[in-house]
Amino acid sequence: MNNDDIVRITLHRSALGGMQANRPKNLQRALAYQAEDEGPEAESLADEADFQRALDASHSTDQLVVLWRKQLTQWDYAEGPVWSHTEPRTEERRSEVFELLGLREETRRLLTSLVPVPHEAGDVVISNDFEPWYTPQSQQGRSWYWPAYRRLLEDKGWPETAVAALDTASDHVVERLANPTDEAAYQSKGLVVGYVQSGKTANFTGVIAKAVDAGYRLVIVLGGTLNLLRAQTQRRLDMELVGRENILRGAAQYESDYADDPAWSQGKFLSHKGLPSTLGAFDIVRMTTRDNDYKSLLQGIVALEFEKREPALPLHHPQNLHRSSARLMVVKKNKTVLTKLVQDLNKIKTPLSEIPVLIIDDESDEASVNTANLSKPDSERTAINQKISELLHMLPRAQYVGYTATPFANVFVDPSDTEDIFPKDFIVSLPRPDGYMGVQDFHDLDSVIPYEERTFANSNEKAHVRDVVLTDEEDDTALQQAMDMFVLSAAMKLYREENGLGHRYFQHHTMLIHESVRTLAHRELLGQVTKLWWDAGYTGAAGHERLRKLFESDLLPVSRERADGHAVPETYDDLARHIGAAAMRIGGDDQPIIVVNGDKDIETGEADFDKRSIWKILIGGQKLARGFTVEGLTVTYYRRRTNNASTLMQMGRWFGFRRGYRDLVRLYLGRQETMGAKEVDLYEAFEAICRDEETFRRELQQYAKLVDGRPQVTPAQVPPLVSQHLSWLPPTSRNKMFNARLVNKRSPGQWEEPTAYPENAPALRHNTGLWLPVLESLSSTPTDFSYAHSDATHRFAALTGRLTADDFLTLVRSLKWGVPSQFEPHLAYLEEICGSSRPAVDDWIVLAPQHATGNKKLTIGTSSRPLSWFARDRRRGPLFGAIRDPKHTATAYRIAGALPASGDAATERYVAERRGAVVLYPIVERRHREEMAGSGAIDPGKLVMAFSFVAPASAHGRDGKAVLFTTIDSSPDAIITRTGPDPS
Repeated sequence: MNNDDIVRITLHRSALGGMQANRPKNLQRALAYQAEDEGPEAESLADEADFQRALDASHSTDQLVVLWRKQLTQWDYAEGPVWSHTEPRTEERRSEVFELLGLREETRRLLTSLVPVPHEAGDVVISNDFEPWYTPQSQQGRSWYWPAYRRLLEDKGWPETAVAALDTASDHVVERLANPTDEAAYQSKGLVVGYVQSGKTANFTGVIAKAVDAGYRLVIVLGGTLNLLRAQTQRRLDMELVGRENILRGAAQYESDYADDPAWSQGKFLSHKGLPSTLGAFDIVRMTTRDNDYKSLLQGIVALEFEKREPALPLHHPQNLHRSSARLMVVKKNKTVLTKLVQDLNKIKTPLSEIPVLIIDDESDEASVNTANLSKPDSERTAINQKISELLHMLPRAQYVGYTATPFANVFVDPSDTEDIFPKDFIVSLPRPDGYMGVQDFHDLDSVIPYEERTFANSNEKAHVRDVVLTDEEDDTALQQAMDMFVLSAAMKLYREENGLGHRYFQHHTMLIHESVRTLAHRELLGQVTKLWWDAGYTGAAGHERLRKLFESDLLPVSRERADGHAVPETYDDLARHIGAAAMRIGGDDQPIIVVNGDKDIETGEADFDKRSIWKILIGGQKLARGFTVEGLTVTYYRRRTNNASTLMQMGRWFGFRRGYRDLVRLYLGRQETMGAKEVDLYEAFEAICRDEETFRRELQQYAKLVDGRPQVTPAQVPPLVSQHLSWLPPTSRNKMFNARLVNKRSPGQWEEPTAYPENAPALRHNTGLWLPVLESLSSTPTDFSYAHSDATHRFAALTGRLTADDFLTLVRSLKWGVPSQFEPHLAYLEEICGSSRPAVDDWIVLAPQHATGNKKLTIGTSSRPLSWFARDRRRGPLFGAIRDPKHTATAYRIAGALPASGDAATERYVAERRGAVVLYPIVERRHREEMAGSGAIDPGKLVMAFSFVAPASAHGRDGKAVLFTTIDSSPDAIITRTGPDPS
């Protein structure tokens, strides 16, 4: 870097530094102003023409570009800044920034090519109204721990976009807490929903950092129910938030409880360059350590006392609050531990009503939620819920924020129970992080590619999932293959370290075997896996032959398609020399297996990823089933059953970040497993969970949009947005399920799919009769439709027809349902847009898709023309699962105006602004299909006339709200309230 480069970077850093707390300002003037202090040589560099030349010669990693990327990203992500009326992360926001900077067109083009506009989804917030207090002005001069944490993330290599997203998401939480300096006490309760193993800890670390900077002085982190998880959380907070000086507090380095932690000696723990209280800030005092949970303080109770500079003023007064140290404790959710904490808090002299407290509840749907039915005589809260309730009762300034990836138990809590943890104030749904490998990455949701045409390239299932099909309980073929894949992928990691990623890039490499929570089963499995390992012969001829076949049939073809630029050997011979080294790293100490279940006499090694590099096979159950991160997890052998979606989802330890080895990840999954008296498909179960979860997040996103500056729904109205796709897999325990009823669901431009069709013959015959005139009016020949997406073209043929708004409304009013309440919200919406004095719909195009091949044809009514029927089955009670065929959706969306022009003349012919689409699916259930064979006819009482509809994208409700609810409050004298106007 020459002298001009150094001066140029200095000028731009100073110019941008003067803008950070304010709006973007004219760059030319800012550079000229800074050049006055830099001498004559800087004048020629304080010019936009010089900036253009520098950008034209720059790469994305050059210091000047990095400097501008950081600042542009902050402006791109800023939520509601006073200088902008545009949405964050849009071309419009970036144009506005460039306009305020006064940049020329060429400069804009160069900057955008080097720093593209981020289009990542932001977090979604469902919230009550709140009083803004956490503003840039309120933070000035007081921030210490958040800037330090932000710098640490940047030094760790976090992309600017990820840091900016965390900044925004943590703001959304902190601003909804009560102002810690307010005279009146208020308890805010909220919930943050992330993905399994997706970085929720990073979010609540940011929240804690900002909260203590703002004045919260006691932080209680409920760190799960296991010592393993509590210790992991403690270390993370100590390393990235508390910092070396607060840990040592004057002691020698070797006296730290992390003295044996490699990260401590390697300088990876945050350093404040001095004790914060000596540098004009405040200290964080740890009340727990890596190895010690909270213990009764006895004579040391003074450690919990909060110092006051002004004794006559309360602690929460700014003159006291911002000069007092903060206390941090990471506490296991254990009745004994929490009882000690409650007792000690009652002993301190500082009035508890004066202490601003933040309670972070990690894995908040586990143990924290009350499961006792309090309406029954003599019933009491469950133990952990009771202790949390006591803390909230005795600490009136306590704020409660739960974190979970499985929120259903939390949102089903009774809102009227003021002593429980219902998130009454806000729910924040975090976006799926970049680089995260979640449940969607193991499934082909809504793929339009026929199953027989799926490949390693276009199918997640084929790439990553391997079926475990056992001929008997002694069959260990699949387990041996999973272990072989573990060794092969270990060799691949060594190969990649040698070919681009660098020495020891992969600190951990693990395989997880999860079949049971029973320690006896783990003991038996340990013996089985140990024998398989030592009999495998990985360095002998037989072992190499087995690995060669697996490499050529599985690992190589997948990696060729999905390696994302990482090194892939051409042949097994290119990889073979790493096999021995891989096997040695796994079993060279004669302990290739670690059992993690608390049964001390069979734990053969400690799964402490912080203290050493671990290349091992892990056998575990509950200890590894929630919250705890299994580092380097590459191969999973999973056959564990459970009876609700939340628990099953948390067992997905194979979800997470897989940098450098995403293509190597394999899931060996028991497809047909016995649960009770029935066989269940675990792969189908995870797919159902994925659909439940994505539906929930999509619904939250739709209703998070403010209308006239006010929220459409509050957290208390969220439970009806939760769905269930499998009859045997409810979202969470059934005794927590519903406290509200959906009255009207407005869905302009959205695919809606009723599934609660009747089961009895008279009702089915009635419905078929209503649809007969529509079926007989359909076109005599099908129309070929297509819609091209970036990844695929959706093609199908359909008979077509048309219904007026009145005709369609008359028909759906008369339909019979197995569960009428399921269709009532849709009917209320259709009444509003079709039957009001000012209808929003002119007509509906009817599509009856026809199969291209096969014999699934039937005749209905008097018409001799055959129609295609669809094989679908009910999943729970009268409810079907998904009915639609994904390839039909795009055309229906386009007809309703919810997608841009298709380029297909046949589709475009049916498009109109005030037009909706109805797609018909005549269904023959499994129990009636045999009688259809060869006849092409069926009793109308055995036919389910299913349909989906997409209302016109322009058909919004009168008041712009998306939903109307009746909220049911369980208190004896509760008033049933309604959000929005009465739909009648």
